[in-house]
Amino acid sequence: MKNYQKSFLKLALESNSLQFGEFVLKSGRKSPYFFNAANMLNGSNLYELAKCYTDAIEETNLEFDSIFGPAYKGIFLGSIVATLLSEQGKNFPLCFNRKEEKDHGEGGSIIGDKPSGDVLIIDDVLSAGTAGRESIELIKEVSANPKAFIVGLDRQEKGNTDSSASQELCDEYNIEFISIINLDTLIEFVKSDTQFNNYLDELNEYREVWGA
Repeated sequence: MKNYQKSFLKLALESNSLQFGEFVLKSGRKSPYFFNAANMLNGSNLYELAKCYTDAIEETNLEFDSIFGPAYKGIFLGSIVATLLSEQGKNFPLCFNRKEEKDHGEGGSIIGDKPSGDVLIIDDVLSAGTAGRESIELIKEVSANPKAFIVGLDRQEKGNTDSSASQELCDEYNIEFISIINLDTLIEFVKSDTQFNNYLDELNEYREVWGA
């Protein structure tokens, strides 16, 4: 496991962003684990989280022109990543969307610099891929190119086919997909950790049913 993956897991567990138990997802699926990056909302955690994202981005040698953070988690994730990259001399324009389009003032659904050129989308988790498609289509609507998508956790679940949602996005939109960790990483961690290895069977059963 890579250092930034270990750091991400440590941060997620210590902040209770990653929890094990029984949870009902937005899709209606019952899951033995749940991830919510909003539990990391303090200055120290966000700085460490940003380092995990930037390390994963830099490992790919990805080149892009602007950053888009979809509402709501992508707003603070895009902001902290853009800030940390600026400390490295890489200043990227940043924008995010409103859930509901504004009909007064400047109007529209985009806040910040309109996406342009090759766009990096930053979010916390990918499950069925519905929100991911919405972000990609929104970027295409303003004539920008959704080049890459990065998340903290790829649940590696089936999308609309037997392929994973992340693979479907890659195939449909010719987009590069990056995750700090995925379900495979999580299972690898649980296998080797005595505090959490009692959840191993449930994770494997979940992957059997919903995994791709």
